[in-house]
Amino acid sequence: MQHHPCQPDGLFPLDDLLPPGTGRPPAPAAALRGSPAAARMLDVREIHAEPEAAASARGREIIARFPRARVVEVPSHWRIPGLHGDRGSAARWVRVKSGTLVLGVRKTLTVRPNGRSADWIAPGPSNGCAMACAYCYVPRRKGYANPITVFTNTDRIIDRIGRHIAAQGRKPAPNQCDPDAWVYDIGENGDCSVDALVCDSTADLVTAFRRWPTAKASFATKFVNPDLLAYDPRGGTRIRFSLMPAEDSRLLDIRTSPVSERISAAGDFLEAGYEVHFNLSPVVVRPGWEEAWAGLLRELDDVLPPAVKAQAAAEVIMLTHNRGLHEVNLEWHPRAEEVLWRPELQEAKLSEDGSRNVRYRGGAKRTALERLRELIATHAPWLRVRYAF
Repeated sequence: MQHHPCQPDGLFPLDDLLPPGTGRPPAPAAALRGSPAAARMLDVREIHAEPEAAASARGREIIARFPRARVVEVPSHWRIPGLHGDRGSAARWVRVKSGTLVLGVRKTLTVRPNGRSADWIAPGPSNGCAMACAYCYVPRRKGYANPITVFTNTDRIIDRIGRHIAAQGRKPAPNQCDPDAWVYDIGENGDCSVDALVCDSTADLVTAFRRWPTAKASFATKFVNPDLLAYDPRGGTRIRFSLMPAEDSRLLDIRTSPVSERISAAGDFLEAGYEVHFNLSPVVVRPGWEEAWAGLLRELDDVLPPAVKAQAAAEVIMLTHNRGLHEVNLEWHPRAEEVLWRPELQEAKLSEDGSRNVRYRGGAKRTALERLRELIATHAPWLRVRYAF
């Protein structure tokens, strides 16, 4: 690994941390990783690393991938002065997400019950994202422009999931998550398709679920990464392409793949061995929203091949927002708040994690969900709605 000579205060020579003979050969070059398109998403110039994470095989792999980045030692990936909780980050929101990476060791390996999108929420391999969706709840956790934090102890994460799967045995009865397999969401707080630009954690998880016949991985994504087509999931991973009308996406889904590309990619991912579902998420109520969603559903019906339609299902998620995020967005993307912040339609909500958010009022939400179901029945009657909230 390249040693960083002349390091300023706060940086450390990673070679001194590495026991001899550790690490593994770098992964072969992939189709997207290392390309100009990948560099536009992630042009990492600064890596904040816990010493244990930097010294690990995965940490070494990641640092070697970004040789121009300076490496800064931090005691905890949760508390990084000048990054987390720094109000000034709002003014450089996208620059932080594209140019900064955090390496940590995941200490909590809890598998939590879910019952909506998945049976279980697995300990994920990352937290944060290089994309910048204006409605994303993840920046609330660490404060402001939360870039990708990669947890380098992927082996321990996989071991914990494997032991949990073994303890469950076979699924006793079908449910809305899946008729046969226990479903584990592996990307609750990040996007596994973008994580695959950084390292092989996503590939490792897809490979692991390939050998667990009673379980299935699941993750949502807004980024089309063709490198995932080579992972050979053999039906053990469900990828959920998140969709919204193109005009909403252009305003709110900053730095994501165009919605048309996500739709067009569905057939390729099905052929590659993934189960392909869709997240209709978030549904933003604004003038003209019904016509826009009708147009999206017609596009799905026109573009998707019959094989995708035959196995597809959808999750419908109405917008949940947050006053703190609203105030931050006003500093870097105020136009988004013209449609996200609708006090006349919204009410306070205490979420399951204890955070205080806002959602559409009960009557408005029910009406919108009923209308969207009608639109699905009219324009994409083959699309089964697994759950909606």
